[in-house]
Amino acid sequence: MNMISLHSHTFFSDGELGPAELARRCEDNGYDFLAITDHVDVSNLEFTLKNIIPFCVQHNKYGKIKLLPGIEMTHVIPSTIAGLAREARRMGAKVIVLHGETPVEPVIPGTNFAGLNSDIDILAHPGFLTKKEAELARKKGILIEITTRSGHSLTNGHVAKTALSAGAKMVINTDAHAPADLVNSNFAIKTAIGAGMTKKAAAQCLKNSYNFCKERAR
Repeated sequence: MNMISLHSHTFFSDGELGPAELARRCEDNGYDFLAITDHVDVSNLEFTLKNIIPFCVQHNKYGKIKLLPGIEMTHVIPSTIAGLAREARRMGAKVIVLHGETPVEPVIPGTNFAGLNSDIDILAHPGFLTKKEAELARKKGILIEITTRSGHSLTNGHVAKTALSAGAKMVINTDAHAPADLVNSNFAIKTAIGAGMTKKAAAQCLKNSYNFCKERAR
């Protein structure tokens, strides 16, 4: 299976590339699907989606790689996450990622749990994910991210173990901010295996991404 990433950034937040170049570089690296999920809070949600959605619609008419417009809610006060997610969905976001409690940033405690109680699709780099959080993700069908991104990946092993024990579905994402962050499916599988997963479980992560994209790309 070719590579899929449901988490990436352009210069509409802190990425280095414009949407067109990011899409082209992913296409050249053999990606089937890519979600563009720039960082947002209430201040730039509308601006971001008003730019990303039309681009994805136009690109999908002519390009080989299929794009999904989305957002990553980042460092948002937990009590406001649910409302922001609802607004993003209303505006047309097909992928809603929540910036989880990574150990390398000062994310507000309780962010993971608040997000899992909201209308999100993916809990990104959730740090020291708890069993209760993983069980809630399984119950709600929210995908847990294994990340190839340096720093955030420090707790991949813990995340994989906790998610597997709870039966929560996982995906492997790049969280790409620059060309060097774009990995192929072989590297993605190796990252998951390095986190303690079997090759079969790692491959299932890519299948989970593919199934999600086929559903949302309709």
